[in-house]
Amino acid sequence: MPAITQDEVIDQLRNVQDPELHRDIVSLDMVKGVDINDGTVRVKVELTTPACPRKDEIGRDVEAAVRSLPGVEAVEIEWSANVRPRGANGAAVGPDGKPLEAIPGVKHIIAVGAGKGGVGKSTVSVLLAVGMRRAGARVGLMDADVYGPSIPTMMGIEGSKPSVEDGKMVPIEAAGVPVMSIGFMVERDKPLIWRGPMVHGVVKQFLDQVLWGELDYLIVDLPPGTGDVPLTLAQSIPMTGAVIVCTPQDVALIDARRAVRMFQQLNVGCLGIIENMSYYLCPKCGNRDELFDHGGAAAAARELDVPFLGEIPLNVAVRISGDAGTPERVFTDTPDYVSEAIHKVVGNVAGQVSVAALSGAPAPTLTVE
Repeated sequence: MPAITQDEVIDQLRNVQDPELHRDIVSLDMVKGVDINDGTVRVKVELTTPACPRKDEIGRDVEAAVRSLPGVEAVEIEWSANVRPRGANGAAVGPDGKPLEAIPGVKHIIAVGAGKGGVGKSTVSVLLAVGMRRAGARVGLMDADVYGPSIPTMMGIEGSKPSVEDGKMVPIEAAGVPVMSIGFMVERDKPLIWRGPMVHGVVKQFLDQVLWGELDYLIVDLPPGTGDVPLTLAQSIPMTGAVIVCTPQDVALIDARRAVRMFQQLNVGCLGIIENMSYYLCPKCGNRDELFDHGGAAAAARELDVPFLGEIPLNVAVRISGDAGTPERVFTDTPDYVSEAIHKVVGNVAGQVSVAALSGAPAPTLTVE
């Protein structure tokens, strides 16, 4: 029987598509090597995110494609991941027509917003940051909710003070995630009664005067509603996209639609909608109770033609970890259905960032004054 060649393996892999990017893994430059030893073929596959939600599916397809070659006895896959930055044709443009300057070393900026307060937006921001970090990505978390900075509490670093290096602030690290928040700079119970220009100044300072280092993703927790902070961000930096958090009840969905429309008006793509507090599963009897209704976020996503990123159930362990500042415990000490739901949401967000990075969409132009 003729020996298997690398070219034959590569040709077979052209039939394997990334399920989200809808292109074959060879043209996407995800195949980084092929080694053949007798009847064993080892394929080196580089994912576009370490939190890839379709890794298992890609693996099955790679194995099936290679095994179809005569003489292949075993297929081994060596995985790696490299988060790709937005292409030059995806660079955002400001109101003056000039490209917005990215934060040095930061590949993707993801805004997490909500149309109203109380839907768990900050909790989701923390879960996304810690979840992506646990998957192997380099992630930062910026608390831009200047009126209600809760990230320091949720990350277990309340009372910390950032140091200064070369005239820039050094973020506080927690759970492997560098964090910056206005909560580090004001007393816990002091209200921030600020006008728009002051808010603008703080947000710009967090963008321009913080040593974020090399990051695959910077998660930005926004204040609820449609106000100064999202506008400042859209006018200042190129954002890969926004994630909208809502609960299933009608009043939250109405405001979520407004948030999606706001980002669209600012020419920031919506990566999708997350339904938080989607349902409650009684730990004693197993009864499922949909306290705030269910499925509304998925319906809103279909209506607005944006991705539905998944649902996160209501569970006491999530609340306890937030209050105690132990975010990693959500991934280790919660029931399987909770951690699996969160992993799915994290993977879907990372996947949509990869789609946005490789979509080749034209550069948006911010026209809002």
